[in-house]
Amino acid sequence: MNPLKRFFKDTIIYGIAAVLPRVINFLLVKVHTDALPTNNYAENTNFYIWAALFSVLLTFGFETAFFRFYKTEEKKDALVSTSFISVFASAIVFVIIAFTFSDFFTRIFDFGGNPLQLKLLIGILALDTLAVIPFAYLRASNRPIKYASIKLINVAIIVSINLLFLKFIPEFKTSGKEIPVFLDTMFNRTAIVNFIFIANIVGSAISLILLLPYLLKFKWSFNTALFKKMLTYSWPIAVAGIAYVINENLDKILIGKLIDKNAMGIYAACYKLAIFMNLYIMAFRLGAEPFFFNHANKKNAKETYAKILNYFIIIGSLVFVGIVVFIDVLKQLFINQQYWEAIIIVPIVLLANLFLGIYHNLAIWYKLTDKTRYAMLFSIIGAVITILMNVLLIPEIGFIASAWATLLAYGSMMVLSYFIGKKYYPVPYNLKKSGSYLVASIVISFISFTYFRENYLISIGLVLTFGILIFWNEKKELLILIKR
Repeated sequence: MNPLKRFFKDTIIYGIAAVLPRVINFLLVKVHTDALPTNNYAENTNFYIWAALFSVLLTFGFETAFFRFYKTEEKKDALVSTSFISVFASAIVFVIIAFTFSDFFTRIFDFGGNPLQLKLLIGILALDTLAVIPFAYLRASNRPIKYASIKLINVAIIVSINLLFLKFIPEFKTSGKEIPVFLDTMFNRTAIVNFIFIANIVGSAISLILLLPYLLKFKWSFNTALFKKMLTYSWPIAVAGIAYVINENLDKILIGKLIDKNAMGIYAACYKLAIFMNLYIMAFRLGAEPFFFNHANKKNAKETYAKILNYFIIIGSLVFVGIVVFIDVLKQLFINQQYWEAIIIVPIVLLANLFLGIYHNLAIWYKLTDKTRYAMLFSIIGAVITILMNVLLIPEIGFIASAWATLLAYGSMMVLSYFIGKKYYPVPYNLKKSGSYLVASIVISFISFTYFRENYLISIGLVLTFGILIFWNEKKELLILIKR
């Protein structure tokens, strides 16, 4: 099969696995913002900020290292077992430390008013850490259907529990209808925000159970030499991951500290509208990461990477423009009105995440050349920009400072990666063509958001014109791809 066709096929399947669950979870934002006041939504945001940080710490970059060595290591049993034992040990140590010093972590995580959250956080992190290598194995061994199936089961469980406890039971109680006693007792004795986390831990547990058969098929051993090689490769990626979590989440924490929890909740809810761009980037990365490593030795690898970036920017630009044009429709569909004040951040955050997606695409050079320290460097630079801009500007201009900080951080990382990558692994990217699509999308989005909000006739006309121009420029390449 043509490599680009194979790439797009896998990306579509992984996209279903990653995007559909996230879309369904995103639909729960309306349920959450209807059920929770802004300060409780901030509590939900705070929980997942800490979950994101510790998930990076516990896996310490071994997922990417797994892909890096899966192609070259002949003994797949040793690779899978060594990787899994490593993250298993990490999870066990974390659970012991977290429960031993539970009072300390409760204060640090700001869970003082709801101590059950710490136990739920520990459980979710441990289960998700154990699932990382089995999921990576399914991706590396080209089993996207099985990967997608488990992910979809996970989200079905999460959605069901969320709807039951945050929507249906409250509606039943309001209407005076009877519900089963055990559900009524559970509902009355548990803070409503905790049901979001309970749904997560149940989904994670069932996912891990479904993944166990793929672990049991291997012969178990621990290869110390391989572990050292993987750790040398992965630790800069882990540091980069921590810096990424800072870039993505420090703004919300600082808004809560420097303004108040209500502002944090409002900002976090509107930030969720950027999920459509994040979903696109996630689908791309799930398909791209194993593809890039497996395709690295091909004669035309660099040309293929250049084409993929061009297609990535085309689709990303269309996603960006489409969301901005329909932003007022989306806010009414997915976010409670009490959160709309921060809608102005959405175009800025969308563009920032598009820059991040381009950065991930460019990042193939340091992954293939084993110069992962640059991932750490770029991410640290981004984190420094995020910290400085948020601390200095939030007191002056409010939460919009956080959106601009995100844009500048990811834009800087993208530019640095491109120019340094030219030295170590030059790829013939067509900057003129790809850059023109990117600039056009920014101009169209600015015009639509600033001058034609809710004037859909003109805005849709701009989007269609943009799409026609793209098709006209790319039709020759697209027709060749389709015929192959």
